[in-house]
Amino acid sequence: MDVIMPQLGETVTEGVVTKWHKKVGDTVKADEMLFDVETDKVSTEIPAPVAGVIAEILVEEGVTAKVGAPLAVIRESGAAATAPAATKHETVAAVAPVAAAAQAPRFAPASAGERLSPVVRRLVAEHQLNPADIKGTGRDGRITREDVQGFIAQRGARAPGTVRTQTPAPYEVEGQTRKPLNNIRKRTAEHLARSWATVPHVLQAIEADFLRVDQARTADGAAWKARDGFSLTYLPFIAHAVCKALAKFPLLNASLDGSDLILHKAVNLGIAVDLNFDGLIVPVVANAQDMSLPQLARAINDMAQRARGNRLKPDELSGGTYTLSNSGVFGTLITAPIINQPQVAILSTDGVKKKPVVIESDAGDSIAIRPVGVLAQTFDHRAVDGAYSAAFLREMKTILETTDWTQALNVSDS
Repeated sequence: MDVIMPQLGETVTEGVVTKWHKKVGDTVKADEMLFDVETDKVSTEIPAPVAGVIAEILVEEGVTAKVGAPLAVIRESGAAATAPAATKHETVAAVAPVAAAAQAPRFAPASAGERLSPVVRRLVAEHQLNPADIKGTGRDGRITREDVQGFIAQRGARAPGTVRTQTPAPYEVEGQTRKPLNNIRKRTAEHLARSWATVPHVLQAIEADFLRVDQARTADGAAWKARDGFSLTYLPFIAHAVCKALAKFPLLNASLDGSDLILHKAVNLGIAVDLNFDGLIVPVVANAQDMSLPQLARAINDMAQRARGNRLKPDELSGGTYTLSNSGVFGTLITAPIINQPQVAILSTDGVKKKPVVIESDAGDSIAIRPVGVLAQTFDHRAVDGAYSAAFLREMKTILETTDWTQALNVSDS
């Protein structure tokens, strides 16, 4: 069976094989860690797809391969491996050597007590560590191989097939502190700059009354947190409303492919997650339209926690059809988010604050204090026009303001 370079993100086209954990002739179990790959977005540990014997390794460490290119061959029968023929898999295209130095993180110039031996430097680079975080027990505080191995063990083993982020350490140059951008921040910038330059962005916003949402959160919030271990925020309610509204406005749950608009049947909801101010990643909750409100709340929290803990699986970063960006926790008024191409729309959820609102009724107008928030959608004007987007936002407002959220929150997961 061929082991191929996986697709690790919407716009990823290639990756670098940074480490093989097996060699030709070794046996491997299904889901056992097989190799590490670094893309322009993340570094990832990839498990073996099947059990067997490593018959061939076609792409060596430090080499870039296109998505879908064969990287190795696993003989599932368990027969002894044979040397690969020189002409086999000659169609593996577009692979290029990458200097090993380019794979290593960039660290601050070391002081006398921080000099690293070659083996320590290799371990530090291999595990994307910052030497400043490791206490040296060698002479003059020098970091030894045992120090690095102990640090790795204390940090805890990471499950195979998870995604990890890398943060290069700041360093001093002529009295300045320079902080290299990590891969996620660099590639996010490139992706969004390209989106901004090529997509005719239009922003529309609408205010929504979150009274019914607050009533549900007040009634069930304490019991929810005691049972599930995390607080109910506004985000899952908004996400649930998005799924319902997209069912009526499918042109926004779509992506552009040349001059074709592809309408997606499933709502694969991208949730923008801040990595503690060190970058942004967008894991995807697949088939969100089929989830109850409790299921969606748990899925979003699980994705966010695993994103910040470097425990996302590679396939959880691709396939998104609509994205939610949540700045509301910081109390923002309105945000104009950039579209995550090839999607055609993105919704920003900003802060919900109490404010006076005019309440219209048959008995006359009155003023009440209500929790009000702004929903801001950026859409691709090539895909839809303003009226369509505005109608979607009106539907969102209606759903949020009229749904019995207490009942929705108590729907059984079975």
